Amino acid sequence: MSRLQEKYQKEILPELQKELSIKNKMAVPRLEKVVVNVGVGDALQNIKLLDTAKEELSLITGQWPATGRAKKSISSFKLRQGQAIACYVTLRGKRMYEFMDRLINIVLPRVRDFRGVSSRAFDGRGNYTMGIKEQLVFPEIDYTKVERPRGMNITIVTDAENNELAFALLKKLGMPFSEGI
Repeated sequence: MSRLQEKYQKEILPELQKELSIKNKMAVPRLEKVVVNVGVGDALQNIKLLDTAKEELSLITGQWPATGRAKKSISSFKLRQGQAIACYVTLRGKRMYEFMDRLINIVLPRVRDFRGVSSRAFDGRGNYTMGIKEQLVFPEIDYTKVERPRGMNITIVTDAENNELAFALLKKLGMPFSEGI
């Protein structure tokens, strides 16, 4: 069991149950999955850029990414339906908790001029999405081998019913929010 998962089971779950006055511990909000997505629009001209993005994403997450393909053709972007333009990883279980632990304790403090993540990035159903501008903040990436900085979207999916429950869960997990909800 990872460090964050153990902390959730032993400390956070009882605290949230008491704080939110939930009688059944199975009704307390928990993490379901974390999706990390890297869009590679330059892959239209050079498909090898997608391969390097996949390798970097696999180093970051510990899991080989799937390829995202274009749903529609857009002529102004010279994009055809079915072309590979992104890569993504869906993390669950132990890998999800390990990734969240590294994200909260190592990666976010390494972001330049970091003042906390926005508390307004919830979607209304208890899911949180944030963006990271470059992959160099992850300690697994060797910056001498990086061709170009590449951003990514990280979506944290919880089983919370609303934003307030998800905010309470992420706050207890240690997510550094800049201001209250």
